[in-house]
Amino acid sequence: MDLHERYTHGHHESVLRSHEWRTLENSGAYFAGLLRPGLSVLDVGSGPGTITFDLAQRVAPGTVVGVDYSHDIVEHARRSAAERGVTNVRFEQGDAYALDVADDTFDVVHAHQVLQHVGDPIAVLREFRRVTRPGGIVVARDVDWGGTMWAPLLPGLGEWMRVNQAVQRANGGEPFAGRLLRSWALEAGFARVDSSASIWCFASDEERRWWGESWSVRVTESDFGRHARDEGIADDAALAEISAAWLEWSRHANGWYGMPHGEIVAHV
Repeated sequence: MDLHERYTHGHHESVLRSHEWRTLENSGAYFAGLLRPGLSVLDVGSGPGTITFDLAQRVAPGTVVGVDYSHDIVEHARRSAAERGVTNVRFEQGDAYALDVADDTFDVVHAHQVLQHVGDPIAVLREFRRVTRPGGIVVARDVDWGGTMWAPLLPGLGEWMRVNQAVQRANGGEPFAGRLLRSWALEAGFARVDSSASIWCFASDEERRWWGESWSVRVTESDFGRHARDEGIADDAALAEISAAWLEWSRHANGWYGMPHGEIVAHV
């Protein structure tokens, strides 16, 4: 990771709560059909490992390596693997710009919600391409915060989106990554890039409560809030209003939230 880059959200409990919800089914359906037993997979930005474990199940007896820059989150994922008894996966600390991997090693390189957070996504994709075998694929999925939708149109959530995008840019990332994945992959040298899009939608009472309560805490207690304060993007009062707006949204029976994602399957 470059020195000017910071991961916007950190690994507060409210963030892990969201990340541990992610599975291959809800976050990787666009490439799941390409997986088969015996493949080797590198999962970059593997976080707590929930998608990684699903990948390991799909490709067994093939192996999966999860890489994350955070020592603490790597240890968390290792404990989870031991608790689950998953034996064909391992987790390592690493740098997406300079993977400690030989050329042409993996059949599949996967990155979920990673490229939006790096300052040079083209360089990262070139690194992914380097470690992928000829005939293999690099797959990536990222939200496009510029297309995020919600109802009702609470002013506090409008302010949240302004702060969210500003914090991510201040941290060296790109909040519109979803729409840019294809162009980044082409510039990184991939000749064939298959593109798609999908959406997370939170609308039921349970979904609204889970998502709204998670963000109400994340805004004020996670690294997101700290970065907003440090960069002068929002003060404590503004963050408290955004937090309250998320709780208000979660209580609306007509509450609806749509989170669009861009997806690529880049062939090597």
